[in-house]
Amino acid sequence: MTEQTLADLGWGAFFAQQLTDEDANLRPARVTEVQRDRIRAMDTGGTHTLIPAQHAGTYAVGDWVLTDGTHAQRRLDARSALTRKAAGHVAYTQRIAANVDTLGIVTSCNHDFSVARVERYLTLAAQAGCRPLLILTKPDKVEDHETAEDYLTQAHAIDPDLTAIMINAKDAEQVARLHPWCGNGQTLALLGSSGVGKTTLRNALTGENAPTQKIRQDDSKGRHTTTYRSLVQTNLGGWLIDTPGMRELQLADAQEGIEEVFDDLVELETQCKFRNCGHGAEPGCAIQAAIASGDLDAARLERWRKLIEEDARNSESVARQRERQKAFGKMVKGAKKAKKQAKKQARRPIQHGPED
Repeated sequence: MTEQTLADLGWGAFFAQQLTDEDANLRPARVTEVQRDRIRAMDTGGTHTLIPAQHAGTYAVGDWVLTDGTHAQRRLDARSALTRKAAGHVAYTQRIAANVDTLGIVTSCNHDFSVARVERYLTLAAQAGCRPLLILTKPDKVEDHETAEDYLTQAHAIDPDLTAIMINAKDAEQVARLHPWCGNGQTLALLGSSGVGKTTLRNALTGENAPTQKIRQDDSKGRHTTTYRSLVQTNLGGWLIDTPGMRELQLADAQEGIEEVFDDLVELETQCKFRNCGHGAEPGCAIQAAIASGDLDAARLERWRKLIEEDARNSESVARQRERQKAFGKMVKGAKKAKKQAKKQARRPIQHGPED
């Protein structure tokens, strides 16, 4: 690979403004891979393995760090950050990717397509502050072409302004339709379930030959091909973040994203007769009136409610966990201070009086 400039890697004024005089001996590098206790990062001279200043889990692929060549001394604030509540019963947020320009939401024209899932990913993109791009794959697997086109219709019903394209990932000419989001310095992240064709798209955009796996025919589900997140360069000079298939995408701290994706319902809500309207049997409910007139699908209201409840529940549990961690950190800091003071006291010489 030829030597990259910082601009080629996605560097810009947002990051440069965070530099201080104390950073004069450090150089910027972009995280390409997060390992258990190390991170891989690329600068203008190539890729290096670095020892992180914090726990490696606090970094995400796409982050910018300042390094002395051995250590990642400081992580710069991200321009955009994709986060979710960590899978399972744990109560903390997980950073998926950082400094993403465009989130490619990949879903195939089969059982995998779900309006609710698309809305969830759109919320993720809105909360992160990056552009959403819906990529519908495997239209060639649908026997009836009109049925394949129906997926686009469903996508635009979610948001008429949503950019949605249908692509056969094995057709180079069709994959070329993604080039506007893969140019020099741009970063495209691919998110979606296993088996939707993310690895095939990656191979087409980067020239790699990563292995792919077939999906099950009965439910169109696939197995994990990509097992970790990585930042790789596209053939057009941009950057691609490929991620493992997501079986679970729980939202947390995503109120603003939900409001943006469901802005039609947020607007209707302001027209309800009562400020605390539950949008059920209350008189003067503008949302129920829109459902009755056929202007709003009742299922969209239920999906909105579900995301609001989920986000509130997860945000509360994450906040409680943060408070516990903060309290524990204070306790540890206090214990270390007390121990240090005790050692200092023990080293102090005993003062003898005149009678001694």
